[in-house]
Amino acid sequence: MREVQEEIPEPIEIAHRAVQAASDKLATDILMLDLRERCSFADYFVICSGSSERQIKAIQEEVDKALTQDGVALLRREGSTESGWVLLDFGEVIVHVFSPELRDYYRIERIWAEATPVVRVQ
Repeated sequence: MREVQEEIPEPIEIAHRAVQAASDKLATDILMLDLRERCSFADYFVICSGSSERQIKAIQEEVDKALTQDGVALLRREGSTESGWVLLDFGEVIVHVFSPELRDYYRIERIWAEATPVVRVQ
């Protein structure tokens, strides 16, 4: 009997799924950046904001749940909802969930200004 092997989605599909999951939890200012020409450790960043600790937690849990259901393993989690920043590392796709204040402070979009924006949901 042959084992059926699940196909892992392509990085762009993973990133789009993360955008959708964040949007489902009403994340704001969602940005997906294509880093393939600029970075060696990830293909895409998904950056979004949550207005409270509770919403940041809901966003990060929904992204994790959605991608896990798609067969994508969470490799590492950094930060905390209390700190106002959570990073979810799915390998080729890294998701950042910020409070508006920390997002403004770190200005991650400026650091990666040469990356190509793929999706922006305001």
